[in-house]
Amino acid sequence: MRIVNVSLGQRSYTIKIGGGLLAQLGRDCARVNLGNRCVIITDTNVGRLVAKPAFDTLVRAGFSPSLIVVPAGETAKSLQSVQTCYNQLAEHRLERKSFIVALGGGVVGDLAGFVAATYLRGLAFVQVPTTLLAQVDSSVGGKVGVNLKAGKNLVGAFYQPRLVLCDLDTMRTLPEREFRAGLAEVIKYGIIYDARLFARLERDLPKLLQRDAGTLAAVVARCCEIKAEVVAQDETEGGLRAILNFGHTIGHGLEAISHYGRFLHGEAISIGQVVAARLSAATTGLPSRDAERIYNLFTRAGLPTHVKLNPAQRRRLFAAMQLDKKVSNGELRFVLAERIGKIVWGQKVSSGLIEQALNPQPSTPD
Repeated sequence: MRIVNVSLGQRSYTIKIGGGLLAQLGRDCARVNLGNRCVIITDTNVGRLVAKPAFDTLVRAGFSPSLIVVPAGETAKSLQSVQTCYNQLAEHRLERKSFIVALGGGVVGDLAGFVAATYLRGLAFVQVPTTLLAQVDSSVGGKVGVNLKAGKNLVGAFYQPRLVLCDLDTMRTLPEREFRAGLAEVIKYGIIYDARLFARLERDLPKLLQRDAGTLAAVVARCCEIKAEVVAQDETEGGLRAILNFGHTIGHGLEAISHYGRFLHGEAISIGQVVAARLSAATTGLPSRDAERIYNLFTRAGLPTHVKLNPAQRRRLFAAMQLDKKVSNGELRFVLAERIGKIVWGQKVSSGLIEQALNPQPSTPD
């Protein structure tokens, strides 16, 4: 087992990474002095596979758990789902010392975390991420929230979990498309922070795609270390933490205009990162060789690298991007790369340059 500490003073917590950790959920919750009553929030897909073992381990540890199941998919990350969870928490008589377990992927973690942050003005919660994307990214750092029709994550809070358990065994049943989508966030960490990690991904991608246990454990742990380091320096995204949004302005816009149905999050930000690399080559001096390496790695990972948009869709994309949280004084600000492993944020980019970068490049297959 690997352990990563997120150092945030009184809000510090531990991330545990390894196999068989779900069976230790009850014991680990007892160690962080949580209240007796709790609720597991999960979705229909994950609940069918692991809700019972999670429930049973909590019972064995002396807790009194209940279960809330939401529909699977990004559309569950809504204010309507929040209201449904609130009503069920009231029915289960949760109290201020009670806690919530987020059992699932990024959607469940964001939704359950937001419910925990706001019900009774704040309940403790534990993240048990079951997808690659959630284990390396959304379960760590305390960003919780839901979507509006206008855009992604427009309602939310910074609210840290008490514990994160990344059980690598849960990825055995993860669909191939979901696993590859998670690799988009993994690759991001190499681009924004760690050139050695990026080179390792280029070398070890076949092992990762085979879900080799040792390679997976090392890569997940390194991604968690990077995010923990960034969050410890900038918990509420006043500066450095913005680098975690590389590729997300365009990616979130694509998700919004497709009504969260066409792309998985990782697929959308894969496209967004390739576009951001092109913008970086044009504005912040990213070497063309690095831009090509970025494109090639996403391609090898089986992720989309471009999208065909008609004029109406492009207009909707630009409108959606204007609602992005990184807009300042009405101007879009991008996170861009100077080289692999070195990022700058708050960069102005003209709409014409964005239009050009969105076009499939000559070397990009149609």
